[in-house]
Amino acid sequence: MSDETVSELDRFDAPWNRQVTLQDVRHESGLRMLRIRIKEGTRFTVMDIDEDTAARWGAAMSNWAAAGGQD
Repeated sequence: MSDETVSELDRFDAPWNRQVTLQDVRHESGLRMLRIRIKEGTRFTVMDIDEDTAARWGAAMSNWAAAGGQD
């Protein structure tokens, strides 16, 4: 496994007793990823995504939150 530097960006509680952690992951090769860790009891879901995916995902979530349930 390659060396990586991990910096925590945010950690917060989510509905249904979940905890979300966002981390900046920088690999020795220069690759930079956003790691999303969702803890649900003893179960973890971990995703590493690139900048383009993070931007698209973030925009979609911001648009959804801004709509406030309006259809």
